[in-house]
Amino acid sequence: KAQAHARPSRHLAPQLPPKHPGKMGKAGQARQVFRTYGKTKSASKVKSTEMKTPGQQKLKKGLVPGSVLIMLAGRFRGRRAVFLKQLASGLLLVTGPYAVNGVPLRRVNQRMCIGTSTKVDLKGSDFGKVDDAYFAKNAAAKKGKKDEMFSKDSPKSEMSAEKKAGQKTMDDAIVKGLGADHKAYLKARFSLSSKMYPHELKF
Repeated sequence: KAQAHARPSRHLAPQLPPKHPGKMGKAGQARQVFRTYGKTKSASKVKSTEMKTPGQQKLKKGLVPGSVLIMLAGRFRGRRAVFLKQLASGLLLVTGPYAVNGVPLRRVNQRMCIGTSTKVDLKGSDFGKVDDAYFAKNAAAKKGKKDEMFSKDSPKSEMSAEKKAGQKTMDDAIVKGLGADHKAYLKARFSLSSKMYPHELKF
């Protein structure tokens, strides 16, 4: 009588994939790569000292001190302002001037404004003392209880008398050089009406 074939045992140890990836299938190679990922000798961490610090952002083409900008965001969106200089942080220092359209000295990201071909003469104006520290808020004003933040009687933060006087002194030289047409242009708000497309406009 022919001997019956012995059935394979169900308790045999599972076979591990071969160590050499060249002798296994695609699925086995994927598992092998996954197991050894990050453990190779060539993998190395980038030191923090080697990371490059971002440099100052370049100005848009045609943007020079004295150019009139249209602000697209913030409290004064739609207003026009005069570009004075670029600060160390990369932000743009602009002014209305305040006596013309109510826009004070402020910092603006150039991504949030449109440069126009209109330019204003800045001869005689001096904004060398204005930097990023000029806009730093008082540390004492930040402190306070949560109840005071939401109370109706909480005092509103206003510009100091020193800054108001400095604003007027710095803007006087610009206002004197403005003509009637420039003043009217700076006072006007920018807005789009029907059938007006920004990409077709020439600023």
